This record gives sequence, C-alpha cells and structure tokens, in this order.
Amino acid sequence: MIKILIVEDEEPIANLIRMNLVKAGYQCETASDGETAADLIQEGRYDLILLDIMLPKLSGYEVLEYAKTVDIPVIFLTAMGDTQQKVKGLKLGAEDYIAKPFEIAELLARVETVLRRYKKTERNLKFLNIEIDTDSRTVTQDGQTAELTTKEYELLLLFLRNKNRALYRETIYESVWGGEYTGTGRTVDLHVQRLKKKLRLEEHIRTIYKVGYRLEC
Repeated sequence: MIKILIVEDEEPIANLIRMNLVKAGYQCETASDGETAADLIQEGRYDLILLDIMLPKLSGYEVLEYAKTVDIPVIFLTAMGDTQQKVKGLKLGAEDYIAKPFEIAELLARVETVLRRYKKTERNLKFLNIEIDTDSRTVTQDGQTAELTTKEYELLLLFLRNKNRALYRETIYESVWGGEYTGTGRTVDLHVQRLKKKLRLEEHIRTIYKVGYRLEC
C-alpha cells in the first residue's frame, strides 16, 4: 500500500487530509512539526510527503532537504500565495505546490500524478466488475477489454479515486482536461454520459444538481 507522510501543524487540516487520503486507499502518518517529520523520514519509508512550509522547529524547506537524501517526492501545501515562495520550493526540488485552501479532489489528482511520475501507483484498481491496470492503461469489464478514449480513462480514474464524493464540473474539467473551466459547453457532461453507457454505470455515477457528479459504491 502507498504510504504518505502529512506534515502539517494545523491539526484540523492534517486530519481532513488524512481522512480523505485513507478513503482513497492510501496509508498515512502525520507530523505537526519539522523536527518530528525529519525523524520520521529517517526512520520510515514513505512514497510521498505532503509538506507545509511554515512549521515549528524546522521549516518545510529544511524538511525537504531530508526528503531529498532518501529520494522521496514532496508536494508543498501552504497558505503562502507569494510567487517567490512557490518558485523557491520548486527550485529546491519539490514536485508540486498547492496553495491553501484547496479542493480535496485537486489534491488527490496531484498526488496521483506525482506517484505515477515516480512509478509508485498501485498497478490494479477494481470497482464492481471493472478492473484497471494502470501500467498498461487498460480497462476490462467481466474479463473483456473496454475501449475507452484517453479522456474517458482519466475520467474513470478520477471517479475511482473519489468514490462517494461529489465532484464539481470545474474540478473534473481541470483534472482531466487541464484547463480552466469556463462554465460553458458540455464537454464534461458528454464524456460522463459516454463513460456511463460504455461501462453500464448509470446506477452508480449520479448527477448532482447544479454541482456535478458522484460515483457511488
């Protein structure tokens, strides 16, 4: 199982992140200060670190140096929106940077992207009679290959990583298409409808009025 260290001194935020990552199938540990985080990094083996910058005892930048010695990827989580701070973190070796407040769906999508970049994602995902091999990017249903487009495949992964969670159309569009959602056009709706039809998920992908969609177990 993928193991993630959450380094965040605000307990409610740390607990919220941990709860949602555990629901998504990850194993998590938390640290509330930089010194504890450095000790955990030296003692344990993590696949990814979610790291706040402003921490007691040691800053996130200093903790990043510990993570680099054992080749663990880092995503910075911070309320600091200053561009210089973002550039500094990325130059020091962080894989990504997310400014608070953020949507959990965005966090999960970025976590998946970094883990995939480091080839640490779980190879197989299952939902009902559907199986996904993330290495070959193939989807089978009842043992038969399901012919999905690239966007349909990425949309399915997004739903599986966010089971039972309402996803805004903006979040879906930005996660799958990578651009800014303008609120016009029916790209998201049309792709969701095709995915539901291809995989017979009409009873599981629910439309949420004026919001978006939710994959229900």
